[in-house]
Amino acid sequence: MKYQEWLAEVPVEIADDPIWKTEVYRLGLFLGDLAWHDAVKLTMKPPTRSLSDQLYRAAGSVSANTCEGYSRASGKDQARFYEYALGSARETRDWYFKARHVLGPEITSHRLKLSAQIIRQLLRMIPKYRGQSIGEEAAEYLTTPLEELLENVPIPPYQFTHHAPRTTNEEEPNE
Repeated sequence: MKYQEWLAEVPVEIADDPIWKTEVYRLGLFLGDLAWHDAVKLTMKPPTRSLSDQLYRAAGSVSANTCEGYSRASGKDQARFYEYALGSARETRDWYFKARHVLGPEITSHRLKLSAQIIRQLLRMIPKYRGQSIGEEAAEYLTTPLEELLENVPIPPYQFTHHAPRTTNEEEPNE
């Protein structure tokens, strides 16, 4: 999958909204969409079913909180919701790391890098809206160039079956 292909599939009702011009919103929405595919794969393994729910909720919350913040009138209100989006982006990154054993190195690496891009952008945005710097230790987020991340996006393979797994216990009757 390529990001440009995904962009072409976004409904006009979303793409025509002024928030669409905000890159962190587009990337957050994209991450949420990717998380759906990843969550489907994670639900197929009993140990990671609850992890899939947490991952999907956290990833979906990035763009949702960005929307909420964008829609607020005051800069401080906007900053508060962008901070929520930042927390969700970090939580998403955390869940992806924990899901690495099922998702594999290629998907995990991609999602961690995309999450880092979103985190980096939010860290730059928040002080502008809050009017002061973020009260946390400065960290340098070394990220993969965004164009590279969006060119070839790995999607986990999965299959849906329309039947439950069966076990048979067919023993020959004793005669």
